[in-house]
Amino acid sequence: MTAVAPTRIALATLVALLAGCSTPPPLPTAQLVELDRFMGDWFVIAHIPAAAEREACNGVESYELRPDGRVATTYAFREGGFDGPLRVLQPVGRVRNRATNATWGMQFFWPFEAEYLITWLDPFYEATIIGRTERDYAWIMTRTPAVSDERYAELVAELARQGYDTARLRRVPQRWPDPSHPAAARLETMGRATASGADPEGDG
Repeated sequence: MTAVAPTRIALATLVALLAGCSTPPPLPTAQLVELDRFMGDWFVIAHIPAAAEREACNGVESYELRPDGRVATTYAFREGGFDGPLRVLQPVGRVRNRATNATWGMQFFWPFEAEYLITWLDPFYEATIIGRTERDYAWIMTRTPAVSDERYAELVAELARQGYDTARLRRVPQRWPDPSHPAAARLETMGRATASGADPEGDG
């Protein structure tokens, strides 16, 4: 199993996330994020992707709150298909706004931090949307690898309400189990991985 993505992957991601030349209107965030409840594994079911993740499958973003208050983050996915190589990015999140816990900086390389906004979070912490003021990238994430068409449409509508061009949205193929995926053991223990997940693009 590939433990860590090549440095060039992380660097390309950082450059993409730091890029931006316009000043769009502010992007509202969730009113309050309980960090302990937000931690754990999230399946990336759709995104407006950064360059390094344009062909991602089985994307899972995992968070762990560190003693210093920062957030250890692991984003693991297969590149190009379900049999593709594993790519793992491990930035560190810093909560910038402690009043809401919804505005973070995500650090791939010191001292640079990319903007990371929890723009929407459902009351049960089962679905969330991560965005950026530039409306250049976005991630729709849920606690399960598959959601109903109705639920997916609701999440896409919320992203559109935030000012995103949802025509740029890519559905991320998910198919489980994936035994060598970094999140596999945790997902199996928690009963979230299923024998057949969503495969919206037919990759693999």
